[in-house]
Amino acid sequence: MQDRQRFSIHHGIEDGHIDKALDLFWQAFRQKLAPVMKPEDKAQLFLRRVVDSAHAISAVSSDGDLLGIAGFKTAQGAFIGGTLSDVCAIYGLWGGLWRGVLIETLERELSEGVLLMDGIFVDSDARGRGVGTALLDAIAHEARMRDLRQVRLDVIDTNPRARALYERCGFVAGDVQELGPLRHLFGFRTATTMMLQV
Repeated sequence: MQDRQRFSIHHGIEDGHIDKALDLFWQAFRQKLAPVMKPEDKAQLFLRRVVDSAHAISAVSSDGDLLGIAGFKTAQGAFIGGTLSDVCAIYGLWGGLWRGVLIETLERELSEGVLLMDGIFVDSDARGRGVGTALLDAIAHEARMRDLRQVRLDVIDTNPRARALYERCGFVAGDVQELGPLRHLFGFRTATTMMLQV
């Protein structure tokens, strides 16, 4: 645990914070995911089914409130993972199949020596307090503890504020992936891969 401006960083998510973590995740990624995962109640059921708190780092206030999460993906799992059978269990066979195909287009493959971030988000009331920076520092530490050389994340073109944070924290922009016609569904045109040497 590490103190930073009246909050601390923890590996994992406390059981009492799972609901808020999923609410914050949905707030952060609703625009991108809602067209595929709605209705919202089913999206929340799916997220609860597949969340793996062992693949997350959380920021918690001195009062015990969850302020933000940085998720990551490894060969052992992901913060928000799941399989086609998980999607079908919530949305039914047909609803699960078409959703599974579309969700798969957003998946990113693991690379040797690289910790893949699986989302970072901060409660709107906690922004500007250094929570995002602290979470990114903790992710870099997680990569080093796993003997990995880099951290990778992908940032969409409609989120310049996040990209500016990543650049301030030392991430360097790389390849840009075009979404093509699916941009109309997901609400963004491109995603830029950003890498941090650790």
